[in-house]
Parts: sequence; structure tokens; C-alpha cells
Amino acid sequence: MLRIGLTGGIASGKSTVADLFARFGAAVIDADRIAREIVMPGLPALAALTRALGSGILAPDGSLDRQRLRERIFSDPGTRDIVESILHPAIISELVRQADAASGPYQVLVIPLLVEGGRRQLVNRVLVVDCTEEQQIERLMRRDGETRQNAARALAAQATRDERLAAADDVIVNDRDPAKLVELVAGLDRKYRRLAAKN
Repeated sequence: MLRIGLTGGIASGKSTVADLFARFGAAVIDADRIAREIVMPGLPALAALTRALGSGILAPDGSLDRQRLRERIFSDPGTRDIVESILHPAIISELVRQADAASGPYQVLVIPLLVEGGRRQLVNRVLVVDCTEEQQIERLMRRDGETRQNAARALAAQATRDERLAAADDVIVNDRDPAKLVELVAGLDRKYRRLAAKN
């Protein structure tokens, strides 16, 4: 099965591109969605996070308070290491499980930290969704209500734009033109179907 690793900086438009690939019939497995699923109340990952970081990361209903956890990560870099050491192995394990069970003409694995996480071996090709850093910051502020300072911090915690582009086999520039984005994804869908047929 041809596996495409879809990645890009925060707020670059990965989810929009992934949705388009799904519309074209690709099997899409999203690490961000898995990350939300594995920390549901009662599951081992949330219990491990709570043991490591205390009950202050929980909302009154026992679910993970994502905003509170995000604030802790921003204020204490060591917290990020703890969270990643607990969640990343569980996310990758579930991602691989779902990919192994999926069909389709080819698969798109949405992995935001593909480049910085050293997970290139999971995929055959890397597709980077690219935009300017200023566009990322504007989108984060609009989408999540982040301050400019927190948005800039979120960018700084990831691989640089140059690092992602250096790792790319394919690039989609998401520069605010929805019609163009559909056209770019359609072109890659045709390319990936051809490559998958050769596998």
C-alpha cells in the first residue's frame, strides 16, 4: 500500500488538504484525531498523563483540559517532553494499526510532527502543506483565539519551514485560494494512483 505522509506547520491547512484527499477516495488516517481519541476519560493515556502531571490538567468532568495543558507546555518546556513521551508512542501505534486495517487506492497518514519526530520510515512519500509563517500566525489567532506571542511560540516548537520543505517529496502551497487547492490535490491524487498501481 502506498502511504503518503501529510505534514506541515501548525495552521498550514493540513486538515483541509486531508479532507480533499478523502473526497477523492484516499484512505486518510489522522494522528491529531487519534491524539484526541486516546485521551478520552478512562483510557490509559489520560491516566498516565494525570499520574505524571497531576489532576490540574483535568476539566471538572474528568476530561483533559486542553487549554490548561497547552498553557503548562508553553510555560514549562519540560512538560512538553513528558506529554510527548507518553502520547507519541500510543499515537503511532494506533496510527499504524489503523493504516494496516485500511484499504483504498493509497493512504494519506496525517502526521503533524513527521519531520521533527523522525517518523519518515512510516511512509513512502512526504507531502508538505506550506504557507508563510505570518499566515500560520494569523490563522492560529483567528482559529484558536491565540495571542500573537503564543502563536509564535507554537511555531517555534515545531520544525522550521525550511526543514519541512527539505524533507518533502511533494509540496502543496496553501495560499488562500480554495479552488487552486482542489486543483492541486486532484493532480496529486492522479499521481499517487499511478504510483500505487506500480507498487
